[in-house]
Amino acid sequence: MSRPTTPPHEQRPPAGAATAEGGPDTPAGAPPASAAAAQAGGAGRRVGLPRFRRAVPLCVLRPGRQPHVEHGHDPALFVEIGSLTKVLTGTALVRAAAAGLLDPDDPVERWLPAPPGSGITLRHLMEHTSGLPRLPPGLRGPGRDPYAPFTAEALGGMLTRLDRLAENPPGRHTEYSNFGYAVLGAALAAATRQPYEELLRTHVLEPLGVADEVTASPPADRALRARGRFGGVRAGWTMDGAILPAGGMWATPRAMAAVVTGLLVERRLGDPASAWQTADRLRWHNGATRDASAFAGAFTDSGEWVLVHRLGGRPQDTDRIGVDLLAGTRPEWPPGR
Repeated sequence: MSRPTTPPHEQRPPAGAATAEGGPDTPAGAPPASAAAAQAGGAGRRVGLPRFRRAVPLCVLRPGRQPHVEHGHDPALFVEIGSLTKVLTGTALVRAAAAGLLDPDDPVERWLPAPPGSGITLRHLMEHTSGLPRLPPGLRGPGRDPYAPFTAEALGGMLTRLDRLAENPPGRHTEYSNFGYAVLGAALAAATRQPYEELLRTHVLEPLGVADEVTASPPADRALRARGRFGGVRAGWTMDGAILPAGGMWATPRAMAAVVTGLLVERRLGDPASAWQTADRLRWHNGATRDASAFAGAFTDSGEWVLVHRLGGRPQDTDRIGVDLLAGTRPEWPPGR
């Protein structure tokens, strides 16, 4: 995968969509531009899965179709989902608010030992408008394991100077922030008096019926990992520390498909959280770790959806597969074609 100057890839958006995983900053809400290929292809073109030079395990789930798998992927095995974790965290915020445990507009210092008066709220953290930087301060380039030093203790030390770490006043600009979601996860844990995994299970996973297939620590015999050039399992990043709410969860692709349909199509937990990115009638999100990438999206009017997961390759190619498959379901999309 491409190596940006900033370490982790917690979420690269399709070019031309909202800022994500280490990709270039582009206007929030613009349609994922893997749709540019859709525009060039014209209405009614046949959308197929691209072929790549190296064998990249691929899993595609869509409504009314059998899972499409290649090169050893498996929709029943646990894989890293990267920043798709954020839609779970954002949904947990909305659900905890509905349960009366907090208010999305609570200042962060109500729940965490942050300086008063920063103006940063839980909603700002969810919507990437907190003014906090993309990455936790102190991360030094990609490295082998960039998030390993970002422990709960490290986050605690940052909270006491949160006002000085903000790069912009809250509420004025949208700047994708993994750091902000780490802070949000800590605030949710404090407000609900539950560890992050437990509150996620209570407020999101159990209501959606996927609690047994979404976790921070998958069983070793059911975890699917990328392999290197000579067949050995590649070591992943350490994502179970303070960064967990921003991008550290594992899930089976079939469980994430159930999350997509439950949250975006059936709306079993109410209106989708604004953790999802929006492009016209498309709600979407993506994620990437060292060796895994995912794209999930659904049209809110037609109910067409897709879940794509790959082990290896470039995250932007994963985005392109997902967007092209969705675009193939409606020749008039994206707007202006």
